[in-house]
Amino acid sequence: MTQLNTPYPSTAYLTGFLRSRSVPAFQEDLALALVLRLLSREGLGQLLDSAQAVPESKRSDTLHSFISEHARYLATIDRVIAFLQGRDSTLAHRINTRGYLPEGPRFATLDAYPDDESGDPLAWAFGSLGLQDRARHLATLYLNDLADVLSQAVDNRFEFVRYAESIAASQHSFDPLAQALAAPPNLIDQTLADLTRDAVLRHQPDVVLLSVPFPGSVYAALRIGQTIKAQYPQVRVVLGGGFVNTELRELTEPRVFDFVDFVTLDAGERPLLALLEHLGGHRSRSELVRTFVRESDGTVRLVQHTAPDVPFEHVGTPTWDGLPLHEYLSLLDMLNPMNRLWSDGRWNKLTVAHGCYWKKCSFCDVSLDYISRYEAASATVLADRIEAIVKETGQTGFHFVDEAAPPKVLKALAHELIQRQLGISWWGNVRFEKSFTPELCQLLADSGCIAISGGLEVASDRLLKLMKKGVSVEQVARVTRAFTDAGILVHAYLMYGFPTQTTQDTVDALEYVRQLFENGCIQSGFFHRFACTVHSPVGQDPDAYGVTLQPLPDGGFARNDVAFIDPTGTDHDRLGQALKKAIYNFMHGIGVDSDVRSWFDVRVPKPTVGRNRIAKALAQN
Repeated sequence: MTQLNTPYPSTAYLTGFLRSRSVPAFQEDLALALVLRLLSREGLGQLLDSAQAVPESKRSDTLHSFISEHARYLATIDRVIAFLQGRDSTLAHRINTRGYLPEGPRFATLDAYPDDESGDPLAWAFGSLGLQDRARHLATLYLNDLADVLSQAVDNRFEFVRYAESIAASQHSFDPLAQALAAPPNLIDQTLADLTRDAVLRHQPDVVLLSVPFPGSVYAALRIGQTIKAQYPQVRVVLGGGFVNTELRELTEPRVFDFVDFVTLDAGERPLLALLEHLGGHRSRSELVRTFVRESDGTVRLVQHTAPDVPFEHVGTPTWDGLPLHEYLSLLDMLNPMNRLWSDGRWNKLTVAHGCYWKKCSFCDVSLDYISRYEAASATVLADRIEAIVKETGQTGFHFVDEAAPPKVLKALAHELIQRQLGISWWGNVRFEKSFTPELCQLLADSGCIAISGGLEVASDRLLKLMKKGVSVEQVARVTRAFTDAGILVHAYLMYGFPTQTTQDTVDALEYVRQLFENGCIQSGFFHRFACTVHSPVGQDPDAYGVTLQPLPDGGFARNDVAFIDPTGTDHDRLGQALKKAIYNFMHGIGVDSDVRSWFDVRVPKPTVGRNRIAKALAQN
């Protein structure tokens, strides 16, 4: 479970690569299929049975609302799904009447918006027009109500994008997953098993690859593997993806192999070629590349035969062939125009370069392949891939999913896009470094760039230097303003709880962020809680950052996040609530001129940052 508006790119990458090597490969998005099956007339009929099975005394307002309004949900669900898929745009008129859809507890969020003179809580965002966007926002609230029903009546771990995340993320022991997988299947499990069987019967595969990018994908992936192993034991199942690459690098848990046959690490192209040669009888087991296997005595071994990775320029063009591109749902969770890009619209995902050209940030997994092995493709190759993807999908929106797209490559690509007159729209992630001059930002905008995200992290020059970010707050202000002046939306990734960060640092950081919004430098942002990982410089050299790591428990499964003791003793969790509340309001234009101390529910010091610090920095540009 990742996104409902667009396919996660790994299957498109691997399908394109394998086909380029004459391997017949096909792809399925069972996450999308699962949601569409659950959110259908048939699915809601089954969901009603589950909701009614909850004792009356334990039913929440969400369940009471669903049960009482069930007939209206049945009458509207298929039409709402078609609307969100872009197949029935005229339904927006009825949705906007606020009398067509049943409105559960999620619609209470509308009360937080300021009414205009007509009493319309959405007028500030959409005005008298914005017909489609307004309706998509209401339809998204409707789906969120149904997700809450699934969580409360079927599986309390269910979320659209983080299904059962807590039993996988940084779980040293496999026990929580093993217990969940041994439990009798619920409605969601049964539906996923049915979809898995349908896919296997349709494609008749010899090998099934399960891509697991995040902890919220692990449980369902292993349920898929469980179904295949039970009913199609001749099919080999392989697990890979971002979660595996970061958290399962020291895997010793044999029970994982009750659900899959192989687990591969890092970029999948070379390990998969070696594995397919092994399964075809052309390579010995000892010649597998970065692949975990379970031996006959039950022990788990990582086979690491040395072989060069496939160069980034030679991995082929991603293909979305086989994925139902017309069935993805364009949702509108957040009314902020930048933030909505993650859930609204179907974007062709593409990587400009493998790895990160900076690879110094102390909070990042710089020792791992997806960061440390930097390889760029030429602008010609990238533009060729873009042209091929547009021709295949008929869609011109691209999301460049790099850790940090290199300025030199983006500049060359922009010239190539303009020369070819490709007319695409694109957005991606960058470092806010001084290479992004106003001239380069305008060039990127001319080539189709509509938005940029980047890490400001802790808005403190002292902490930015400690984390080796290579930027200053004032530099970030000038760069982000250059993007904004070119008509490009800017999202800032922010962080709190970094080693030695004090309450004063946190208050000052929020004041910097307030000023960045006030001066039109950024339009969107999100505060993440710092997590120390074993693969980061902080995790590998904690003394240099003034913290002490807690010992990791044994377990043989996931090993990534590591707890630490920070001598400052700052209550980051409590401060974090204020930070998130503040930035949510900033993104909606609320409270940008207020004293930042007003967001905290505890007494905090006055900012030491002058209220015009960013304005002065911009004036010096």
